[in-house]
Amino acid sequence: MTDTRGAHGTMLLFTLPCALLLLPAATDGRTVKYQTYEEDAPATVIGHLAKDASAKATFRMMKQFNSSSVRLRESDGQLTIGERIDREKICGRAVQCLVAFDVVSFSKEQFRLIHVEVEVKDINDHSPEFPRKESTLEMSENTAVGTRVPLDVAVDEDVGSNYIQSYQISVNSHFTIDVLSRADGVKYAELVLMKELDRETQASYALELVATDGGTPPRSGSTRVSVTVKDYNDNSPAFERSSYSVELPEDAPVGTLLLDLNAADPDEGPNGEVVYGFGAQVPSEIRQLFKVDRRSGRVTLESPVDYESKKTYEFDVQASDLGPGPSPTSCKVVVRVRDVNDNAPEISITPMTSITAGIAYITEAAAKDSFVALVSTADRDSGANGRVRCALHGHEHFRLQQAYEDSHMIVTTAPLDRESIAEYNLTVVAEDLGSPPFRAVTHYTIRLSDENDNAPAFGQATYDVALAENNAPGSHIATVEARDPDWAHNGKVTYRLADAYVMGAPLATFVSLDPATGALYALRSFNYEVLKRLELRVHASDGGSPPLHGSASVRLTIVDQNDNAPAITQPLLTNGSAEVTLPRRAPAGYVVTQVVARDADEGVNSELSYKITAGDAAVFSIDAASGEVYLNRELGHDADGDLSVTVAVGDNGRPSLTSTATIHFAVVAGAPPGGRAVSTHHAEWDLSVVIICVLAGSCTLLLLAIILIATTCNRRKSKKPDAHGGSLQTAGETCSISTQDGADATCHVYEPPSKIRGAKIEGYSTLPGYGKEGVRPVTVWKGNSFTTICARDPQFSGKDSGKGDSDFNDSDSDTSGDGVKKDVAQNGLWACTSECKILGHSDRCWSPTAVRAHAVGPTHAHSNAHHQQQQQQHLSTFSSTASLPRENYYQAHIPKTVGLQSVYEKVLHREYDYMLVSPPRDVSIPVYAPGAGDDV
Repeated sequence: MTDTRGAHGTMLLFTLPCALLLLPAATDGRTVKYQTYEEDAPATVIGHLAKDASAKATFRMMKQFNSSSVRLRESDGQLTIGERIDREKICGRAVQCLVAFDVVSFSKEQFRLIHVEVEVKDINDHSPEFPRKESTLEMSENTAVGTRVPLDVAVDEDVGSNYIQSYQISVNSHFTIDVLSRADGVKYAELVLMKELDRETQASYALELVATDGGTPPRSGSTRVSVTVKDYNDNSPAFERSSYSVELPEDAPVGTLLLDLNAADPDEGPNGEVVYGFGAQVPSEIRQLFKVDRRSGRVTLESPVDYESKKTYEFDVQASDLGPGPSPTSCKVVVRVRDVNDNAPEISITPMTSITAGIAYITEAAAKDSFVALVSTADRDSGANGRVRCALHGHEHFRLQQAYEDSHMIVTTAPLDRESIAEYNLTVVAEDLGSPPFRAVTHYTIRLSDENDNAPAFGQATYDVALAENNAPGSHIATVEARDPDWAHNGKVTYRLADAYVMGAPLATFVSLDPATGALYALRSFNYEVLKRLELRVHASDGGSPPLHGSASVRLTIVDQNDNAPAITQPLLTNGSAEVTLPRRAPAGYVVTQVVARDADEGVNSELSYKITAGDAAVFSIDAASGEVYLNRELGHDADGDLSVTVAVGDNGRPSLTSTATIHFAVVAGAPPGGRAVSTHHAEWDLSVVIICVLAGSCTLLLLAIILIATTCNRRKSKKPDAHGGSLQTAGETCSISTQDGADATCHVYEPPSKIRGAKIEGYSTLPGYGKEGVRPVTVWKGNSFTTICARDPQFSGKDSGKGDSDFNDSDSDTSGDGVKKDVAQNGLWACTSECKILGHSDRCWSPTAVRAHAVGPTHAHSNAHHQQQQQQHLSTFSSTASLPRENYYQAHIPKTVGLQSVYEKVLHREYDYMLVSPPRDVSIPVYAPGAGDDV
């Protein structure tokens, strides 16, 4: 240890490292001791913590030290005197005067606690002083030699060697002094009689008492003592002992008896009557605490005593008689106060950083074992009653670690996370070791200050959003949100779009993003036909330093709207119209042209349907799906060239968009060129008519079925097919058919030049009817060959099997009825089973689609060999399977009515026959006969 004295009188005390380091951990308390003298000038340097505590960091004084006597420079820990220090004011008469405080050194996330003790050394700045400038004593002339009389006690606020060291009395012939020390260390003087007094010789003495301290230079104080010699009373009261010692518990109640003094005086009368009282030098403090009964000499407690305030009291009690010229006698009483456990521990918590009282703040980035707050405990009791043990409760993230003596540190035990726990409520319990023990409880709050340790996070990595095309500029698309659990600016999120190019243009020209809310807006109106999808990336940044980032993708899908009308591409239009040639001899079903349109939209918005809105609808029809325009019937001789229709093409959007075109037909002489297709479409039946017929004439339909069965059976009996499945009639034969009204209709059967098996069956021709009713040829597939018979137009079939008369589904109840009727009406191909031959009215007779060719006449039997070859393959399929494809065939059902059940059972297992039926035609229009000339 080195002791140096600076220019300002400052003494710096450097202890060895082992004395400086109490605990080795980063947060262990270190104690650094310095010395300085009171009354040193302000700014006097006391020491440097950076050097003496081996800590290269920033220093901060704990808030619990409120004195301005010592100042700390935070950059290097230099300690200087702030204001002049008055040791006596700070520490009173304490032997050692310490100014203690705590300093925190911190670097990065580590915090260290340094306990600093500055011992203030006393200087001799006070002189001894007596309470009175002059005092008077009375002594009887017969006072015995050696009698002692206490004198006033001088007071000196300095301590140690600077305190009173000696008393001196002026030179005289009868008196001297004896210097003594009380139990509390106070020195006092007693006047001792060395020679007998003789009042008659000298009645008074003037003495000067001087008290001198041990300072350099010494200081002194004096008082004047006047001794008056009285005439004597022979005997003085005498105490049993010259001194008494009493132990008094500090919790003793007022009125407690300390002593029962007894002084005896052998004199009689007033000279032997003894009274008691405090000595003249007893201070007022003693007189307030204790009481001496004048008559009995009982010493009692007048006011409560406190061990923590003062432990020992010493005073004189005098006894004197009531005779003339009494000579008092004194005895010394020493009262020692015994400590009891009457004080609970006191807890003081000083945080490293505090904004609000009772709350400590620490960053969530603090490392393990970081210092948070200093817990100081104190108990005014002594011994075991003043020893305190401390505990911390509330959370395992913090613990108590002893720093020095009765001080502990709250340190962290694990890394902290404000987003998980932002505030800790801890409880500090301090308990002394007394019996019974006293306990103090203090609740304390630790709050974590936020660090930017969380990046913004979106709810999902990819957002799929949709926006209908033709949106208004500025339309809201979607709002993306990223959350940051950090606090204040660390958790404030801003958004921006990643730079990108779309179709050669910056993404910022398509959409905009609100940087504060994450709302995405369209800057332009999108067109689905131009841009179907837009992908962009949104970045989110917080306001920390440095900021953290997160990102998410947004897939914007443009939803198609029906904003494009169909565009007709075929035939080529000029001013919305086109001209198409039409052969005069084109048969019914002949496809004149096909209207083709395109729609730039997609899905249902591009599904097109065609219809004729104006023109010769009786002559022309159009396929709603394909746009094929075909003839409903053959053109007459009087047909002119002024034929036209207006075709409308509409999509299925909502609302639907439509385009129209006017088609003018130029009628030219001649027949259609070879190989031209003939449509198989027929007009659909009106469903409402069918429903009315079913409801109004169910009984009539049953009667009609019986008549048809009877007629068919008679005809089958009269004419049976040959063994090879040949024709029912030969060429040129005439067949009679019974109608509903009983009339017979005659038809001439036409047989093509070549056999049906090898002929071109892609189409058929109709025969002219010469009766009232139109009769047309029917080509029937029977076994392995075709047979041509006459048949009435299917307009008499009724189309319905009579719902309600059968357990089977008919056209009104079949869920696929609409599709079947449409397909049949378009294709005109019948599949007739034996059941159909008998009943003749079942919807189940309609067959799947078949391809037709032009009518085959004598002059056209040699055309289109390629089509013949295809038809032969088609017929070969028929002969090998003996049935139509399963997916296009609908089984006929026969009503299970009484009387028809036997017929149903007969035909149920018979072989199916198929016949090709020509489209319906107007029988009033003549049809050219086979073999006739080509020209009309």
